[in-house]
Amino acid sequence: MKIDKEALQKIAHLARLEMPASAEDEMIGSLNSVLTWMEELNEIDTADVQPLTHMSLEVNALREDKVIPNISREQGLKNAPKQDGEYFRVPKVIE
Repeated sequence: MKIDKEALQKIAHLARLEMPASAEDEMIGSLNSVLTWMEELNEIDTADVQPLTHMSLEVNALREDKVIPNISREQGLKNAPKQDGEYFRVPKVIE
């Protein structure tokens, strides 16, 4: 498939892009080189290649989820600049 000025103008319209006439030739060349590269990739035999779900073989090292002792509400609020006994008090940021 080759991109011509008519196809470029249609693509630009669908993408809601303004395409100045001075940039059309350069853009047509760029799009045609991408399409040529895609055609080269389509020639590669990928019949025995398994699909990837991740680009890396790295595996997350997850820790076991354990219940650990935590601090009480009173201890957590002890050094708060403003609090109402149950929650931190902060300045209003949404009007």
